[in-house]
Amino acid sequence: MATSAEQAAAARRAPAADRVAASSPRPAPPRRTGRLRAAGQEILLVLAGVVVYFGVRGITVTDAQEALDHALHLVEIERSLGLFVEPSLQALVLGSDSLVAVMNWIYIWGHWPVIAAVLLWLFFAHPDGYRRTRNAMLISGGVGLVIFAAFPVAPPRLTDLGFIDTVTEQSNAYRVLQPPAFVNQYAAMPSLHVGWDLLMGLAVYAYARHRLLRLAGLALPVLMVTSVVLTANHYIIDAVGGAGLVLGSMAVAARIERRREDRLQRAALPPGEVALFPRQRDESARPVSEAS
Repeated sequence: MATSAEQAAAARRAPAADRVAASSPRPAPPRRTGRLRAAGQEILLVLAGVVVYFGVRGITVTDAQEALDHALHLVEIERSLGLFVEPSLQALVLGSDSLVAVMNWIYIWGHWPVIAAVLLWLFFAHPDGYRRTRNAMLISGGVGLVIFAAFPVAPPRLTDLGFIDTVTEQSNAYRVLQPPAFVNQYAAMPSLHVGWDLLMGLAVYAYARHRLLRLAGLALPVLMVTSVVLTANHYIIDAVGGAGLVLGSMAVAARIERRREDRLQRAALPPGEVALFPRQRDESARPVSEAS
């Protein structure tokens, strides 16, 4: 058996090319390369969904009077339920420029930037949670587009009920994040500002380990509901509709994920063996050949 000194001497006698090859940097592991490729594909998928979402919203032709009539109908429903408190709530903050600025800031920066950050975090840290969240977002967005086209609703700021459009009057940043050409002004019901922030908040609460982050996840949809109402962009009933749509989409996305897991489990079974129950291997399961 060679001693350490003999091994060192052999290394010195090795050809220079071998020593250079040994010292050269190794290529990136295939797993990392595949991960980056998958991330690029997911980014393209989500961006395509966002482009389609805004594109369809932007080209949807809506009759302004019809949208206003629908809005007034929703207001009557709120009044019958004792929920039409949006004018008095907005009046409470209009006297404070600081409160108005905070509400505008939440409405603008608490939506798309938060969605992008949460989806990236889920993709790299919690892939299963990412798939469910992405699917729920795409499903709710698709259903939302159908509702926007079939039942256009004017937001409070576009009615003659005395609301003030604080975002338009005091901020230009929102027009950068959502250019007017890609925005359907009569898409108040359901509120996907509320729905998608609820989706992101629940994902943060479910997967974050730090208590403060989990609390932030719970606070996110509450803050967005407050913001959309106080900035006159949505009625309370719009927020309820957005939350309901997203919760239903989450249930559908969870079902899709369970079916995916079932397919993966069946594919992993040895030939001739079947799973007695989806997602649960039983110790008593035996290959079909042994049972016959």
